[in-house]
Amino acid sequence: MSAVDEAPDILSPEFAADPYPAYRVMRESTPLIWHEATRSWIVSRYEDVERVFKDKESQFTTDNYDWQIEPVHGKTILQLSGREHSVRRALVAPAFRGRELQETFVPVIERNARELIDTFRETGEVDLVDAFATRFPVNVIADMLGLDKGDHTKFHGWYTAVIAFLGNLAGDPEVAAAGERTRIEFAEYMLPVIQERRENPGDDLLSSLCAAEVDGVRMSDEDIKAFCSLLLAAGGETTDKAIAALFANLLAHPEQLAAVQKDRTLIDRAFAETLRYTPPVHMIMRQTAVDVTVSGGTIPAGATVTCLIGAANRDEQRYANADTFDIFRADLNATNAFSAAADHLAFALGRHFCVGALLARAEVQIGVNQLLDAMPDVRLKDGARVGEHGVFTRGPDSVPVVFTPVR
Repeated sequence: MSAVDEAPDILSPEFAADPYPAYRVMRESTPLIWHEATRSWIVSRYEDVERVFKDKESQFTTDNYDWQIEPVHGKTILQLSGREHSVRRALVAPAFRGRELQETFVPVIERNARELIDTFRETGEVDLVDAFATRFPVNVIADMLGLDKGDHTKFHGWYTAVIAFLGNLAGDPEVAAAGERTRIEFAEYMLPVIQERRENPGDDLLSSLCAAEVDGVRMSDEDIKAFCSLLLAAGGETTDKAIAALFANLLAHPEQLAAVQKDRTLIDRAFAETLRYTPPVHMIMRQTAVDVTVSGGTIPAGATVTCLIGAANRDEQRYANADTFDIFRADLNATNAFSAAADHLAFALGRHFCVGALLARAEVQIGVNQLLDAMPDVRLKDGARVGEHGVFTRGPDSVPVVFTPVR
């Protein structure tokens, strides 16, 4: 039997239950695998995934997004390259950094965190996933865009369908159909709102996107709709899972939780280490432009490459005691963790580094701070076991906690 035959299948139930042992086998024995079911080459070592992400599209492109993402979002900024990409990114990026983020959106984030916590702060127990994590980032994005938060259930349903489509590695036709249906429903919802905002602009992000201009280029209604779709899915799913995983990790390490409770500047370190140890997104795909040699062999031109972030972030060649959650580790730079200079791979790297990284950081800082204030002695509910779920994206589906209400 060859080493490839021994490598655990990413579509197997065993892998879904716990991918980390499989990741270790891949890194050590089969750093390059041809996966027939997904018609892709799988890379798992840090050095290879980092190289793919940092490439300036001479070897690895995002052409795969034409079939992977466009059916649910429409054509997005992720598919663009060269000047077209840099201009589009310049149109949207200002809202997610610096003064605009601080002045315009931090109050929105603070208000949404407070409103959600107010629904359970007196109760003494809560499931942090159901009551907070799945709602908070979607509410923030809806609020930022000036959409009706009363449509939260719709937004959540749409982004859940989109993420299921993106993670449909087994090719389930019902999941594919639901994802494509979401694109139509979201367009029917958003396009009239965009047209109305062009005629009657406000001080929300959607109005800013309608008015934004760089080098004489403005975003079309379709551009804006696709970006909002991407923002809801990427910003909702990832921050949702990151907050849930951060609490799950801290609750499993009470001494680190106590340190964060005492010194809130450590929230950044806890978030960065969570992104490394249990990243919300475990896989990102690229496409080769030429034949490329990586650890374990050569990938032919025109091939899909599945980059295993969850494996690369636990590579012992890059991180000491990589399977240990440690917010104090010396080999993870928390200062750079939310920039394109990050050393973990959860936000990708290079020109396609996540445009919403600083927004996610602000949401986590504010949300975690307010939660810790409301639940000073938070602990897992007796008998509760927190498990991770998902393959493409992954995180806890329940974090039941108890606490003494603050009077």
